[in-house]
Amino acid sequence: MTRVIIVGCNGAMGQVLTKVISKYEDVGIVAGFDIANDCKYDYDVYSSFDDIERATVAADVIVDFSHPSALEGVIKFAEKDGIPVVLATTGYSEQHLSIIKAASEKIPVFRSANMSLGINLLIDLIEKATSVLGSGFDIEIVEKHHRLKADAPSGTALMLADAVNGISSGSYEYIYDRHSRREKRGNKEIGIHAVRGGTIVGEHAVIFAGNDEVIEIKHSAASKEVFAEGAVKAVRFMAGKPPGLYNMADLIKGTNKGY
Repeated sequence: MTRVIIVGCNGAMGQVLTKVISKYEDVGIVAGFDIANDCKYDYDVYSSFDDIERATVAADVIVDFSHPSALEGVIKFAEKDGIPVVLATTGYSEQHLSIIKAASEKIPVFRSANMSLGINLLIDLIEKATSVLGSGFDIEIVEKHHRLKADAPSGTALMLADAVNGISSGSYEYIYDRHSRREKRGNKEIGIHAVRGGTIVGEHAVIFAGNDEVIEIKHSAASKEVFAEGAVKAVRFMAGKPPGLYNMADLIKGTNKGY
């Protein structure tokens, strides 16, 4: 049994992850952490990591679906006992990323802006499309999410843009808004557009627009469960791993091992 602590267990994704894990026989939740204690589970929920430590809760993996502000507390708690961490939160600053990198030298850290296997397959496809189509196609990214999502553009949209830029030696400039730009589009731009409305779980489309043809590669999530299922795969993958920084590409490589 892989024992899990969920950080942000009372949030939308924490509740979905709790539901999904309950279906597994080899993964179990031993504790939750959340500053709001308004959900009733069959595991204890704590409002501080000190309380979890005093309760001597033993865990194999910590999953964080909360907020960037919780990062330092999560890392500090994980480092005490060398517990692997799965970071599924978006909106990290450069300072947060530095903390994550430093932590990965001491403990196993898995980080992904999107836990869906489908999105990470999409990244592989757009990298191949970029290498084939080259500079002859303009690239635009459109992401859509529910009206309550705070950060824009989404972490996934930036991950997609970074994938294109990585294939192109970092030659592209990200353009987030065109209403004030009274000029024609440049050859080395990636337009990134955010749509917020209703209960859209998550949609991402990468558009390659060339002369007289358009190629669109798209992913749509119908429910939050696809992200929770990806998180469970990450939990299984990370249990027992040595220190280092891991991502979905590492997980996908190991899917033939049953994670």
